[in-house]
Amino acid sequence: MKFPGLRKIKHYFPVSQPKPQLPSFEVRPELDTYIVGLDQTIVDVVASVSDDFLQKYNIRKGLSNLVEHGKANLIYQELVTQQAISDHFAGGTIGNTIHNYSVLADDKSVLLGVMSANIALGSPAYHYVCHTSSKVDMNHLQGVAGDIGRGITMITPDGERTFVIDPSDMDELSPDYIPTDIIAGAAAFVVSAYPLRATDQPIQQAMLKALQDAKAHNVPVVMSLGTRHLVEENRAQILSTIKDYVNVLAMNELEAEALTGFADPLKAAEAILDHTDMVLITAGPEGLYLCGHTDDSVKRESSNPIKSASLADFNQFEFSRPMLRACCQQPLKVYSHIDPYLGGPERIKNTNGAGDGALSAILHDMAANHFHKQVQPLSGKHEQPYLAYSSFAQICKYANRVSYEILVQNAPRLSKGLPEREDSLEEAYWER
Repeated sequence: MKFPGLRKIKHYFPVSQPKPQLPSFEVRPELDTYIVGLDQTIVDVVASVSDDFLQKYNIRKGLSNLVEHGKANLIYQELVTQQAISDHFAGGTIGNTIHNYSVLADDKSVLLGVMSANIALGSPAYHYVCHTSSKVDMNHLQGVAGDIGRGITMITPDGERTFVIDPSDMDELSPDYIPTDIIAGAAAFVVSAYPLRATDQPIQQAMLKALQDAKAHNVPVVMSLGTRHLVEENRAQILSTIKDYVNVLAMNELEAEALTGFADPLKAAEAILDHTDMVLITAGPEGLYLCGHTDDSVKRESSNPIKSASLADFNQFEFSRPMLRACCQQPLKVYSHIDPYLGGPERIKNTNGAGDGALSAILHDMAANHFHKQVQPLSGKHEQPYLAYSSFAQICKYANRVSYEILVQNAPRLSKGLPEREDSLEEAYWER
């Protein structure tokens, strides 16, 4: 487990103890620190097409078009023949998140979902596996006869993006393929709201079983909201799921408004914290907000400049560490905000996956806390049942940095970890 942020390794790692067991690619619940994610496995395809191509297949320009598998195959094969495809990316908000987690932590994670039982060269499943970290344990995926999902982004000469979605068998995940022992030993279980709209599909029941298993074994549940449209259509069901199961909720400012009715991220976070323990809101050029609970007895004042917006002095206690509201005798809502790293990139190459990157940083910090509690249970870091290793302010910095790394590349997933030493920081920082 790599620790996030600045740290003195000698205080944390029992390096003198031998490691008698050889490393294993498969997760061992009794030995490993890992997170588990459940996702609709899907591959993103990017292609350049003409307006005539869209008309030929009766695709509505500028919209998201759900098409049946046969038609999607015809479209894909013609794109291959025309050599119009520029990129294949493994997709899925949770697939992105746990891949990024494994890259950041240099440690294991588990993916639950479906995968083609027979993977052919060039197939969606082939590209998915190729673009996923080897640290992601896929041994618990359910094999299916068909393909995983495919999302085709077609870009016309005027720059307009049109989407074709082929679900194929991505919603066929059965509850029988939810391993209770794997979830019970996890540092966190992460899922998105997308399966909630898969009405009458097996993945909805599989997701429910996974949520029940996590709750039964006191594993923190982390949920990412999908899109504003998804939240608006399924608001009641999403709110019910949050209240019953979710500890950490991640979204952008548009999804937060759809969920709460507040366009202001701070007001939205304040409302959401009545139902869950911690919330991440990414707000584009405004940066990101991380808000949650701590106990009044262990609150810590910030030495950063105090900020006021819709809430006065809202970041006053951002040096506090997150806790589950149920573990607080006197719960206190804590708010932290950070502007985009280095003011944001000069040129944003890709916004897809930036929120997933920020969430993976939070999961890394939560997993680091889980790991440290196992190896140093008597440490002062665990005098209270904290949800994460670092303070709200420090996690904000980390999430912001990872999000920046996604924005300056074309792919929605990290291809490498963060640098050990940041060029943007003065040498005095590293000498502390």
